[in-house]
Amino acid sequence: MQAIVITQPGSPEVLQLEERQTPVPKAKEVLIDVRAAGVNRPDIFQRKGNYPAPDGIVADIPGLEVAGIVVSIGDQVRRWKVGDKVCCLVAGGGYATRVTADEDMCLSVPAGLSFSEAAALPETVYTVWDNVFRRGKLKGGEGLLVHGGSGGIGSTAIQLAKAFGAAVYTTVGSAEKAEFCRHLGADVVINYRTNDFYEALKMEKIHVVLDSIGGDYFERNIELLAPDGRLVYINAMKGQHVSLSIVKMMQKRISITGSTLRARDLVFKQGLTSDVLRHVWPIVGTAFRPQIYKEIPLEEAAQAHHMMESGDVFGKIVLVN
Repeated sequence: MQAIVITQPGSPEVLQLEERQTPVPKAKEVLIDVRAAGVNRPDIFQRKGNYPAPDGIVADIPGLEVAGIVVSIGDQVRRWKVGDKVCCLVAGGGYATRVTADEDMCLSVPAGLSFSEAAALPETVYTVWDNVFRRGKLKGGEGLLVHGGSGGIGSTAIQLAKAFGAAVYTTVGSAEKAEFCRHLGADVVINYRTNDFYEALKMEKIHVVLDSIGGDYFERNIELLAPDGRLVYINAMKGQHVSLSIVKMMQKRISITGSTLRARDLVFKQGLTSDVLRHVWPIVGTAFRPQIYKEIPLEEAAQAHHMMESGDVFGKIVLVN
């Protein structure tokens, strides 16, 4: 098979196309002919040497979500057959023409979606469902603030929160991104380059904040949250060390949590897959649709990383075979 390999930690140019041995599916695994693979920020962290693959996972081929066709199955697989169209979350190895996956991690490609759209689903949908709805406990009628609404996570969070009856507030860095988020259903969009989001939102009722920024956003998030609010972290791009007023947290009864997905064990991910199948898959293609910014050939993965690091991405970048 062909695969994009991280030849050494560094710039996007360290991503090189190489020939690799095609993996053989274990008893409860399927082998997927990858037609599309989503590009995510953890891939960039891994390329730079800051996000190593879990033990037992191919260490130098990035890629956390794929869509394609089942071409081989293990002898204990019962859910899938050769020829099925699936998408799935993988712990690595997605930037390739073949990848194996546990059968219980696979989901059928939703009707009416392309392989590229399906490949853009798992990482973002799983992250949003686990953090906004399971950890953040967002309910209909509540308010959600999403920092960075125009990216893959943000565009997914906006649509799913609206689909389940929440009001959505988001921050973006340009007028074009603001319009994109409004089109997805965001109720209030703040351009953080021209307005302070705390001043703009301090009169709103915000019950959950989904933040990937960290740093000086932390204290403003705490101030914005309503009593019994939930602050959920999935990254800390502006800094992981913050100042917390414990008294303020106690007075407002705020819950602070966060998570990473890749290192979680298979049992956890299987349960999350079941939740996503039950709650999200019925609305994919109607109330929620993945937003594809650009399709780029697999061999040009370095270009995809340059594009993502530029910050001028609306939705998801997908590598295609």
